[in-house]
Amino acid sequence: MSFTTSLVREIFQDGTIAFVAGLAVLYALVRAPEERVRLRWTVYPLALHLVTLPVAALFGSIGSPVHPIARLVALVLAGICGVGLSAMFLFGLLLPLVGIRVPRIVRDVVVGTGSIVASLVIASQMGFNVTGLIATSAILTAALALSMQDTLGNIIGGLALQIDKSIAVGDWIRFESVSGRVTEISWRHATIETRNWETLIVPNSALVKGSVLIVGRRAGQPPLWRRWVYFNVDFRFPPSHVIRAVEEALASPIPNVSDEPRAHCILYDLQESYARYAARYWLSDLAQDDGTDSAVRRRIVVALRRAEIPLSMPAHAVFLTEESAERKTQKSHMDIERRLDALCRVELFRSLSDRERRDLAPSLRYTPFVAGEVLTRQGAEAHWLYMLVSGEVSVRVAIVDAGEREVSRLGAGDFFGEAALLTGEPRNATVVALSDVTCLRLDRERFLEIFRQRPDVAMEVADILARRKVELQQLKEQVTQEVAARRLEEHKHDFLKKIRQVLGLGDE
Repeated sequence: MSFTTSLVREIFQDGTIAFVAGLAVLYALVRAPEERVRLRWTVYPLALHLVTLPVAALFGSIGSPVHPIARLVALVLAGICGVGLSAMFLFGLLLPLVGIRVPRIVRDVVVGTGSIVASLVIASQMGFNVTGLIATSAILTAALALSMQDTLGNIIGGLALQIDKSIAVGDWIRFESVSGRVTEISWRHATIETRNWETLIVPNSALVKGSVLIVGRRAGQPPLWRRWVYFNVDFRFPPSHVIRAVEEALASPIPNVSDEPRAHCILYDLQESYARYAARYWLSDLAQDDGTDSAVRRRIVVALRRAEIPLSMPAHAVFLTEESAERKTQKSHMDIERRLDALCRVELFRSLSDRERRDLAPSLRYTPFVAGEVLTRQGAEAHWLYMLVSGEVSVRVAIVDAGEREVSRLGAGDFFGEAALLTGEPRNATVVALSDVTCLRLDRERFLEIFRQRPDVAMEVADILARRKVELQQLKEQVTQEVAARRLEEHKHDFLKKIRQVLGLGDE
C-alpha cells in the first residue's frame, strides 16, 4: 500500500474531516470571548492528531509493527478533540440558549473525565488490554490521593462551591478578618479583592470548612447591606425632634442609598451626658460603603444645624470665651448686616424702607441644605418664605401623564414660596437643592404682618406672582405675546384679590 493511499485511509477512518469541519462551524457560531478561548484549546489535540496521521500512514504503508501504536495515538487525540467539541456545543451553545450557565470547574471535570473514558474505550476497541492499565491507575490514584489530600480537598471544595452556589463570583463576603468581593473560584483557590485594592487567595477547602459571611444577600431580595451611622446629641433636645429632623433629611434621594427599605433614625443608647442615635440605611452598591456613609453624615450634620440642634460635646470639655458687651454688639451687627444684604437683593422687599428691612432682619433664620435635599414639596402646606443666599436649586412641577419636569433654576438672590404664603394655597412646585444651599427663612405670620403694615406693596407682589405664573404657562404651552399679556393682567388681578383676602383687607 502506498503512503498516499494509507494517508487517505487514515483521514477518512479517523473522522478527521468531520472534526475540522465541526471546529470551523463552532468557531463561526461561538461569539463570547471566553468561549472562543476555550475553543482554541480544542485546536491543540486536533493539530497533534493531524501531525500524527502522516506518521501512522507511513508506518502502515511499510507494514511496521509500530503502526498500531501510532494509530492509537492518532485516534486518542481525535477522541479528545471530539470530547472538547461536544462539550463546547453543549456548554457553549445549547445550554446558554435556555439560560443555563454551568460553572467552569464542572465543565473542566466533564471534559477531563470524558477524555479519559474516550481514550480507554478507543484503546480497548483497538485490542489493547486496558484492564491492567485500569488496575495500575487505581493504585496510582490511591497513592496520589494520600499524598495530595490538601490539593484534592481544594478541588472538591471548588466543585462544591460552584455546584451548590453557596458562594458565587461577584459576592461580597467576610472571611475571618477580611472583607471583599469574590472575583474567581478556580480549581485550587478563591480570589477575593478588598476595598483597599488588596487581593486575598483563599484555599477552597478553607472556605468550605470555615464560616463565611455573605454581605448583602437575602433570599428573593436584591443585594442590599444595612449600614449604621452613629451620632450624639445632648439630652436637652427631645428625641422626637432629633429623629424627625434626621429622617426628613434622609427622605430625599441619596446616591447608592436604597429607597426601600427606607432610611430611618433610632435612639440607640443613653450615655451619661448625651443620647446616642443611629441613622440606618440600606446600601445598594456594596463597593461604595465609606463614601455613602460620608454623604449620610453630611445630611445629618446639616439637618441638625438647620433644626438648631448641635451635636453633643464630651461632658468634660469646657470652653471659656470672654463675652464682652463690645464683642456681642460686633457679632450682632455683622449678622444683621448679612441679613440686610440678603433682603436688599430680594425683589420682593426692595420697596421696603431701610428701617422696615432692619425691623424684619432679626426674624430671618439661616437654613442650610445639602445637594439632593428637597426644600419644599409640591402640594405641601406652606409655612415659610425662602431667600437663597448661596447655592442653586431646581424648581420642578409634576405634570399629569408627563411625570416631574424641571421648569427653572434659582440661585443666590432669588426667592420662592411666596405664592403659597400669600394665597393660602398648597405649594405649586417641588424645589430640590442642586448644590449645598444656604437660605434665609421667614415664617408665614411675620411675612403676612409686613403686608398688613404696607398694603400698597401687595400690588407689586401680585405683579411678581402673575409674571412667574405666565412664564410657567409659557413653558407648558405655546402662546402668543398678546395672550401672555392678557393672562398677565388676569393673574395679577386674581393674585391681588387673594392676597387681600388672606390679609383680611377685603376687596377693593
